[in-house]
Amino acid sequence: MVIGLLSLTIWLVLVFARHWFWLARERDTRDLPPVPEQWPKVVAVVPARDEAEVIAESIGSLIAQDYPGDFRIVLVDDSSSDGTGRIARRLDAERLDVVAGLPLPAGWTGKLWAVRQGVEYANATTAYLWLTDADIAHAPDTLRTLVARAESAELALVSLMAKLRCETIAERMLIPAFVFFFQMLYPFGLVNRSGGPGAAAGGCMLVRRVSLEAAGGIAAIRGALIDDCALGALLKRQGRIWIGLTDRSRSIRRYDTFGSVAAMIARSAYAQLRYSPAVLTGTILGLALVYFTPPLLGTLADGPARAAGLAAWLMMAIALQPMLAFYRRSPLWGLLLPLIAAFYAGCTLLSAWQHIRGRGGMWKGRAQAAADG
Repeated sequence: MVIGLLSLTIWLVLVFARHWFWLARERDTRDLPPVPEQWPKVVAVVPARDEAEVIAESIGSLIAQDYPGDFRIVLVDDSSSDGTGRIARRLDAERLDVVAGLPLPAGWTGKLWAVRQGVEYANATTAYLWLTDADIAHAPDTLRTLVARAESAELALVSLMAKLRCETIAERMLIPAFVFFFQMLYPFGLVNRSGGPGAAAGGCMLVRRVSLEAAGGIAAIRGALIDDCALGALLKRQGRIWIGLTDRSRSIRRYDTFGSVAAMIARSAYAQLRYSPAVLTGTILGLALVYFTPPLLGTLADGPARAAGLAAWLMMAIALQPMLAFYRRSPLWGLLLPLIAAFYAGCTLLSAWQHIRGRGGMWKGRAQAAADG
């Protein structure tokens, strides 16, 4: 009975006192700002390592931007072995420069080292840096809307949570919940307030260059595995930031299997817990209380304990509905949120195990997580 009421109370707080994160109201198409009088210079920086499968589409979407101002693209080829740079050069676009990345120095993650090189390559007169991943395809007007929002509110950072691919069974089950959990940790409405925490989504970030320089540049977060949220927190100290959902910037990376999704989650899950065994233990216990207890009580208990469990289970299912609607997936997935949370708990344990083995933060052959001690 006590456990059931505690779980229900937690869901009441999450639903009604967590800045309404689950409503997914922050969208790039809402509250559109006015068009600026002058369009500032922008350079897109794209770090890429072994992205031959997607690079033509992602860079092609940047080349196709209908931005009225001065706009250039810098692709930093981070020691690719699959011809990523060669494929990009074949696009033969006037506004595209392909730069061969330098060897990775100690203390840097591969992505951030590539980003730094791209930032340094950009002309000093650049007003904004558009940091976007090599597996993201953008609608032609994406940059115009990003710049308009940044200019209108004088923002240090504008970030869009790119719409992830959601087609296979594994993706349908796990991807909407991935964004749901992210918003639970970093409610967009709170992030967008002047006194809220800093966060960002790495697939699409428009950064005001003077703000980045004042914050110490990319070097200030050189070893961050969760680099987008680290950058968001860094730039939040320089001014207001904004993050929202979009379906106009799309991830084109495939996560066809449960294993590939697990690898994506495990890459940074333990880093989110600051590599702390104590925090890991508390997180697993918390997940058990919040997600596993309600269906167990709802199906196995009697009386008030069962009622509390069913109510909490229903609340979590309802909370997931706006995100399922955004991804155009069946509302019935909401009832499986406890099972989905169990999968994420397993990925978190896997992330800790990989870290212990010295393979934490594995990406394209590199173990990038911070070492113990």
